[in-house]
Amino acid sequence: MLRCLLLIIFLALTLFAQTAKEQLILQAQELMQQNNFAGARQIIAQATKTYPNDPGFDNLLGIIEAQQGNVVAAETAFKKAVTRSPKFTGAYLNLGRLYQENAAQFADAPKKAWQIYQRILQYDPGHLEAGYQSAVLFQVLGDYKTSLLQVAKLPADFQQSAQVTALLCANYVGLENRAKGDEYAAKLIHHPEFSEADVISLWPVLEAKKRTDVAVKLCESLIASRRATPEIFHRAGLVYEKLGQLEKAREYLLKATGNEQPTVKLLLELARVAHQQKDFQGALGYLAHARDLEPRKAALHFSFGMVCANLNLGAEAHTAFGKALELEPGNATYNYAMGVAAMYRHDPGEAIPYWQKYLSLKPDDARGKFLLGTVYFKLRDYESARRELLAAVKSTDTVAEAHFYLGRVARQENKLDEAIRELALALRLNPQNADGYAELGQCFIQQKNYAEAEQSLQQALKIDADNYAANFNLLTLYSRTKDKREAEQAKKFEAVKNKRNEQMQDFLRAIEVRER
Repeated sequence: MLRCLLLIIFLALTLFAQTAKEQLILQAQELMQQNNFAGARQIIAQATKTYPNDPGFDNLLGIIEAQQGNVVAAETAFKKAVTRSPKFTGAYLNLGRLYQENAAQFADAPKKAWQIYQRILQYDPGHLEAGYQSAVLFQVLGDYKTSLLQVAKLPADFQQSAQVTALLCANYVGLENRAKGDEYAAKLIHHPEFSEADVISLWPVLEAKKRTDVAVKLCESLIASRRATPEIFHRAGLVYEKLGQLEKAREYLLKATGNEQPTVKLLLELARVAHQQKDFQGALGYLAHARDLEPRKAALHFSFGMVCANLNLGAEAHTAFGKALELEPGNATYNYAMGVAAMYRHDPGEAIPYWQKYLSLKPDDARGKFLLGTVYFKLRDYESARRELLAAVKSTDTVAEAHFYLGRVARQENKLDEAIRELALALRLNPQNADGYAELGQCFIQQKNYAEAEQSLQQALKIDADNYAANFNLLTLYSRTKDKREAEQAKKFEAVKNKRNEQMQDFLRAIEVRER
């Protein structure tokens, strides 16, 4: 009788303990569903004192850590759970998903996830999720044939699902079996459960194998059936950009905003497409919006300045580059851009400190030395100009331009024979340099070698009919030689001059940019 009573008491206590533990689990889960993670943590902390070796609470803690983005702590908790209970399938699945969803934060994440699912399959060979995820990971790791073998082990009805159809499509695309890849892409498109998730799962292999045709078909199918999400419009827009269909790309990128505020990333993509369409005003509008969202991001000010430069909006470009430099004064590219912008202002000497800063960051860059040399030339500091240009002439990237400017320096110093030699070198390296022929023609005029002068100037105009220096020098030549073509050339030069002045006014004026 006593033994029976003790047994009843023991069973009652055990039942009470299980009920108490389950209540704690339920309380923690309810708090987690309410996003009250602090409260759930308190419940788990209390529970581990009473049940110090229970893997269930380790698993719950891992879920909380994962939801709050603490992936390393989540990994530790899940590992602790499966160490305490080597057949705790739920914790294994959570750990596998953690690796898959946070691949960038774990070394060899796909391999680690695959190993986790293999542990489940060792004690439960028919586990559906583990089997499917193993097939997915073989595909991610590029072992397409083994992935297909793993798919063949899945239940026949599950093999007909949209997610497995997408996986089969990915494997055949990976194997570059075009016929099979197209076959399963078509099956997926007509599958009633086809969704965004299937497209996203296929995307990496479609990009790797350059199957933009399949990517377009999948996206357009979801768009046509009105199942497309902003993410699908975004991906479709980027694909159309790659295909050079810029109008379609821009249309879909605009739809990718949905009803939400566009992100800076999306605005930059829209600006890039607009720029390719030569719609510089549109590009400025997107960049202006992006700057409003992230005014402390130097790259946005720089991009804005670059588009302003395309529009010859010198003052606006100068201001934008200045803001970029305020935020990142040590950025070589921004100093380079500011140096270029400053060269076209009223005082070219303003560019010198930017070029000097650039060269301190990129001391071997010949382009920086060349442009610094051109600034000194504009300032009539010919000694400094020659020093920088002689350094630039040693580089194949700047040798032709450097010889051209060395010729200009020599002409300004009235060293005409030296100037002609330098200009001849420049034109041998770049026969399409209209300014070079115009400068050479000016040298011949100063030598009173008028026949050679006209030949050089006519060659310049053959390359560029509106070349300012060539037209001016030809007018000078006709004036000196009393040529009957002087009046006609004077009219032409006036038109070229007016056109040049208009361009300079456009370059220097500031604009008010409004969002488009």
